[in-house]
Amino acid sequence: MPRQIIKTPDAPSSPLYSQGVRAGATIFISGIVGIDPSSGSLAGATIQDQTRQALRNCQAILEAGGALLDDVVEVGVLLTRSSDFAGLNEEYARWFSAESPTRYVARLGVEIPGVLVSIRMTAFVG
Repeated sequence: MPRQIIKTPDAPSSPLYSQGVRAGATIFISGIVGIDPSSGSLAGATIQDQTRQALRNCQAILEAGGALLDDVVEVGVLLTRSSDFAGLNEEYARWFSAESPTRYVARLGVEIPGVLVSIRMTAFVG
């Protein structure tokens, strides 16, 4: 099964990784941070601001690959600070219904100046 690289100008990108890859009915979204693609800057200094933008970015990549947030089966979250867990959950709950995808949250091991959260997703569109 050939893989399809997903690209969109509506999310941050890098030559070092693909924003997303579709393999058959499965879409994999890279770890995406809260950078506003229109400005190239972090969306804000709070965990809520950056979580909101990271989720917007993931949503844009999903849509470019033919999927929706409702198709997401797994979300991985990396936090810079464990103390931001409650703020992450506050914003995250606005994006997913009572039938949320599976999720894990871990601590981000690499320090990237200003970055508070990185979110990756897997979606199934079968």
